[in-house]
Amino acid sequence: SIPSEREQKTWGDIGKDKNIFLIADSTNAEKDGFSIPEKRVIETLEDIIRTVNGRLIIGTFASQFERMIHIMETAEKLGKKIVTEGRSIKNNLEIAEKTGLLKIKKETIIPAQDIGNYPPDKIVILSTGAQGEEFAALMRIATRQHKYITLTERDTIVLSSSVIPGNEISVQKLKDNLYRHNVTLIHYRSSDVHSTGHGNTGELVWINKQVNAKFFMPGYGYRSMTACHAKAVEQSGFPRENIIVADNGTVIDIEDGERMNVHKQKVPSAPMVVDGFTIGDIQEVVIRDRQSLAKDGMFVIIASVNLKTGKLRKSPDIISRGFVYLRESQNLLNEARILIKKTIEDSTHNMNPIDLDYVKNNLTDVMAGFLFARTNKAPMVIPVLIGM
Repeated sequence: SIPSEREQKTWGDIGKDKNIFLIADSTNAEKDGFSIPEKRVIETLEDIIRTVNGRLIIGTFASQFERMIHIMETAEKLGKKIVTEGRSIKNNLEIAEKTGLLKIKKETIIPAQDIGNYPPDKIVILSTGAQGEEFAALMRIATRQHKYITLTERDTIVLSSSVIPGNEISVQKLKDNLYRHNVTLIHYRSSDVHSTGHGNTGELVWINKQVNAKFFMPGYGYRSMTACHAKAVEQSGFPRENIIVADNGTVIDIEDGERMNVHKQKVPSAPMVVDGFTIGDIQEVVIRDRQSLAKDGMFVIIASVNLKTGKLRKSPDIISRGFVYLRESQNLLNEARILIKKTIEDSTHNMNPIDLDYVKNNLTDVMAGFLFARTNKAPMVIPVLIGM
């Protein structure tokens, strides 16, 4: 049942205290009802382990202790050997063993290099990397970079995790690489192989009622999530005046356990940039320059100018980085040199004394326009004029 008897007892005990303030996670507050119970996930995984033909590779979060323990215990009952891949999984299972949570025979876990000593349908591999992390075990297996594990079409891969927002592209790359091996791929959209670690609206409202705190603040989530969380709790009968939807840095204090005060002044909470030895705000112009260099590169002009005549002493040197490949752009360079010479000499005509700063600014504007017209790119133009 949802919630389970154990959950009802545990949360019921918490509710017996005089709770003043509840802050609860809002990540899944936009999803109605209750999430899939972990029990159903474990039953689904047990069924897959029992019926699969060939090797089974399960990618999951290393923090899913209960799930990993059930997978390993089920595999052992069915006479299968387990291979663990990924440092975090190995470390967490070591902790589970030391605390007595994991009770399996030592010989059940084998090193990856011994896989070939057993029939494929007697192997279960527990791996990190279900989020498509580039150097995690599952991606190395998928891209044929693993020393001991090579995929075949008889293998079944289970991604026992959902896609964390922001990881969509890396997870898609992982799936594409796995499908290149013609494996059978099972994921949370096609089967109940993962239950979220974040409560849906049903669970959030239920927990709020169990805790029965005087005040409530939804936490951890975008504004849309915290707002949905607050609305759901209010609709369940919680007093609106005792709910605060706060921003990062909001200062709240509870007076005598009875009155909530929200201060106008906020604590600084903007991201802190670490840039070399500098910690704190970076000037916007520095960020803008870096973005410009990253987008279209730079175009450096080095020219020596006769300070008496304003003429160039020799043909200007040009250095390009991240803009165009110079060896394949000789026509562009020749035109650029002609325009540089003309711009400098036109700018210094009848100028006495010669103002190199004025010439630099003029040259920057002219060359930026020329390069954009010819290439549809806007590199950072850096003129270096040497007066002689």
